[in-house]
Amino acid sequence: MYRLWLIFAQTATILLAIFFVVSTLRPELLPWQSRGGVVTIKEASPVVGMEMPDSFNTAAERAMPSVVNIFTSKEVKAPSHPMLNDPMFQRFFGERFESRRRRTSSLGSGVIVSADGYILTNHHVVEAADEVEIAMADGRKAKAVMIGSDPETDLAILKIDLEDLSAITFAQPERVKVGDVVLAMGNPFGVGQSVTMGIVGALGRSEVGINTFEDFIQTDAAINPGNSGGALTDISGNLIGINTAIYSRTGGSLGIGFAIPVHVVQQVMEQILRTGSVIRGWVGVSMQDMTRELAESFDLKTTAGALISSVLRDGPADRAGIRPGDILVAVEEDEVKNSSDMLNLIAALSPGETVTVTVIRDGEEEALQVRVGIRPKQM
Repeated sequence: MYRLWLIFAQTATILLAIFFVVSTLRPELLPWQSRGGVVTIKEASPVVGMEMPDSFNTAAERAMPSVVNIFTSKEVKAPSHPMLNDPMFQRFFGERFESRRRRTSSLGSGVIVSADGYILTNHHVVEAADEVEIAMADGRKAKAVMIGSDPETDLAILKIDLEDLSAITFAQPERVKVGDVVLAMGNPFGVGQSVTMGIVGALGRSEVGINTFEDFIQTDAAINPGNSGGALTDISGNLIGINTAIYSRTGGSLGIGFAIPVHVVQQVMEQILRTGSVIRGWVGVSMQDMTRELAESFDLKTTAGALISSVLRDGPADRAGIRPGDILVAVEEDEVKNSSDMLNLIAALSPGETVTVTVIRDGEEEALQVRVGIRPKQM
């Protein structure tokens, strides 16, 4: 017994000695020792009432309550088998085999522009819709009625009857510059209200081939299907445009989107609310852009202006003496850059007023007086 106790005591003494040596010279070999030193983590102190750097949260919170989701539906006639139209077949089997009708639905976005319930959106979002439902950012829903639309700028105005609506603030058009940071808000692909960020890539984009009257803001803020009719805002949350279209080969955003600028939106909105439609000036001509080849054939040094290709008989331009082959270079004091520019300048004139247009005929400038007519409704 004494021998066993002696062996145990010697073993314990040796192990304690080994532990002491290891803990003194190589403590990292012990399994319960930390492999590294103490790390001090630096945490940001909470700042009350201040926005995080490079955050657009304030702009989003200001504008998003004014952006709504729009759900439209319409009834379409489902295709039927030719046999169902046979009188003998219908005589035996009755009306239950008549062509059935089904409903289709689509979605888009809109912007509340008045606390009275007026909402701006794209014409193509609500075109031919039987029913239009508005879903608010706060979860409320309401049926909307059409007040009026303008297919040539792709704008429409709806009206809902709800209280406590948050109307968006309009930006000053002249303050929008190329390179400004902008936010696009809407309901892309129906996933819910979203915000994307980009910059203004260009102003005054025309001849895109989307609308009759084009003066687009180009942006790389992601605009996707469902964003149509939504808001394009500045970094203060002020409306600078209505998102309307994208350039895409896949159906998704490729970094080129177009918005109708706020000054066009205001003009169209005011006319629709005042008269129910948009009335534009018209002179009764067809025109085309001047190309370098055309300019050389007319012995001109510049391609500025619009070539008059045809004149409507007994129209305003015909009565003023404008002829095919004339090159219209100015309306009043405004120079005409191309056919799209001429179309916009003429459309902005008030029907009934007489204006001076400058044309180049046989190499010489000639001023003509034109009494502006009313542009016919485009179907």
